[in-house]
Amino acid sequence: MINILLLPELREMLANDDRAELQQFCTALNSARTAEFMEGLTNAEAWAVLRATDVSRRAEIFQYFEHERQLAILSEEDPAEVALLIAELYADDRVDLLQEMDEDRVNLLLDLLPKSDRRDIQRLQAYAEGTAGSLMTTEMAKLEEHLTVREALNEISRLSEQLETIYYIYVVNEDEQLRGIVSGRQLISSLGKSNTPLAELMATDIATVVVTDDREAVAQKVERYDLLAIPVIDESGRLVGIITHDDVIDVVREEMIEDVQMIGGMSPLRDEYLRIGLLLLCWKRGSWLTVLFFTALLTAFALRHYSQALERFAWLVLFLPLISSTGGNSGNQAATLVITALTGNELSVKDWKRVLAREWLLGMLLGSILAVVGFFVAWTWFAPSAKEALVVPITLVMVVVFGCATGSMLPLFFRRMGLDPALMANPFIAGIMDITGIVIYLNVALLLMS
Repeated sequence: MINILLLPELREMLANDDRAELQQFCTALNSARTAEFMEGLTNAEAWAVLRATDVSRRAEIFQYFEHERQLAILSEEDPAEVALLIAELYADDRVDLLQEMDEDRVNLLLDLLPKSDRRDIQRLQAYAEGTAGSLMTTEMAKLEEHLTVREALNEISRLSEQLETIYYIYVVNEDEQLRGIVSGRQLISSLGKSNTPLAELMATDIATVVVTDDREAVAQKVERYDLLAIPVIDESGRLVGIITHDDVIDVVREEMIEDVQMIGGMSPLRDEYLRIGLLLLCWKRGSWLTVLFFTALLTAFALRHYSQALERFAWLVLFLPLISSTGGNSGNQAATLVITALTGNELSVKDWKRVLAREWLLGMLLGSILAVVGFFVAWTWFAPSAKEALVVPITLVMVVVFGCATGSMLPLFFRRMGLDPALMANPFIAGIMDITGIVIYLNVALLLMS
């Protein structure tokens, strides 16, 4: 919801070009609250407010704007002033924004940036999307191992405004190779030993990622070691950047949304729902719906194959939806649990035997419970005899066991093939179980009632 409390006053300040009041507004509150009070302004008005304050504060407030507003301001406002703002943004944030802008506009802005910033942006842009290199920032506390505690604190104090985080200080040798890590707390508590070199204080057992590592692997490592930031090294062990926890949170969120969309039976959306074009949304959803449609057609062919049996035992038709849905639901449950466990690193492909045994036993238990209910319902209201009513419970046990086994094994198979296990979406398992359930059901009926 837009906060309209200060909108009239802000617009009056802009109309009167009251830069002193606008400057006070930009500095009176924390950056997030300031951006919140500006939500009701147009993009041009918001930029006019930001211009009233210094460029450093401008960047702090800008980072809390909505993504669409950030892109609009960078794309539409005066290039020279925009370039000053970009130079103040965190390295990873500005690269993400520039990658979504028009190429001609980006080239114009890059030409206006200092050479060091331009080179840094181009280096980060070179890393493939989804890798550690594309997530990292080069703004980190990096000191050489020969520095003493006193020298290190002086250097950190000098560089602090340019760094994204100073909780971890990374210690390197003269070739920029990562040697160890020292926390800010550790440095401060070692002031009594101010002449001690960092090489004697640093921890050398460091969790790192390589620039080419997949972003999911990065998120898993940060979670496993409970880190606020993780260093990124190249193939030769040189420290090239860090990935902070806020970027990891974004990765986890994006991966979760992507998995949910695939489990729902559609291609992942790369944009917000209301921003994506109708034709692209139609393609994302329609392509998978078409595959599922042809999968469902196999159900019709299966029913056609057993049409004579269905004519002879018409009451069997009444239980077809029950059999299909029960098999599909049991498979979906197993698949969801296994996909979740794989995502959380609770399972690996090597555990497939244990998973299969567990789901087989679980399928037997669940199927048996449903079979008892199914037998009494079929015998009491539908089947001519108890023998014929046995078709329903026997089928239920078989489809539930098969559904649990299929739903648990397919995600593991996809992971083994190097694919995302969420690709084995619930609609696919439901389609497989529809066909399999009908075949099992009608073959059991033919064996018992022939």
